[in-house]
Amino acid sequence: MTVMGFDPHLSRVKVCFQLLQAGTTQCRRDRHVENYSSGQQSVTGVTSVDDSNSYWRIRGKTATVCERGTPIRCGQPIRLTHVNTGRNLHSHHFTSPLSGNQEVSAFGEEGEGDYLDDWTVLCNGPYWVRDGEVRFKHSSTEVLLSVTGEQYGRPISGQKEVHGMAQPSQNNYWKAMEGIFMKPSELLKAEGHHTEL
Repeated sequence: MTVMGFDPHLSRVKVCFQLLQAGTTQCRRDRHVENYSSGQQSVTGVTSVDDSNSYWRIRGKTATVCERGTPIRCGQPIRLTHVNTGRNLHSHHFTSPLSGNQEVSAFGEEGEGDYLDDWTVLCNGPYWVRDGEVRFKHSSTEVLLSVTGEQYGRPISGQKEVHGMAQPSQNNYWKAMEGIFMKPSELLKAEGHHTEL
C-alpha cells in the first residue's frame, strides 16, 4: 500500500501525478488555455496517458503548510495544483458550459489562489492510498469532482468537460495514475502500515 502525501514546496522536487476518472469515461484530468465565461481557465479530461499537461501536485488546504510525505487522511481538505501552470483546481457558483453542472476551473498564480481551491478527499480507511479510488468534494460548495462525457468542439476538440456534481455517482471516482510518488513520513511506520513504493 502506498499512501498519498503532500508536496508543499514549489521550489523543491515536485510530487506529481495524473488523476484518472475511474468510472465510465476513463479520462485524465487536464488543464488547457481555453477560458470559461467566468474568465478562468478550463479543466478538461483527456484519454492520452502521455499528455504532460495532465499532472497535478497535492498541497495543503489554503493557508496551510504541510510537510512533504505527510500522509493524506480520508476527510482531509487539500489543494491540487497544476504542475505546468501553478494554478489550483477551483470551483465556484458558475454553471459549466456543456453539462450545466458546476464549473471547475484552474485559478490562482504560482499555487496561490483562495479558499475556493480547497477539496476534501473522500476515501475508505484512514488514508488515501495510491491504488484506491477517491472522490474529491469541494469544501465550500460541496459538489463532487466529476466527468460525465460531454465533449468540447474546437479548439479543444474531443476533450471532456470536468465539472462538479451535487450527487454521488460512478462519474466522480478518481485514481492516482502515472507520476512521481514519495514515501510517506515516519508517521505511518509508527502506525504499522506497509509503505514500500
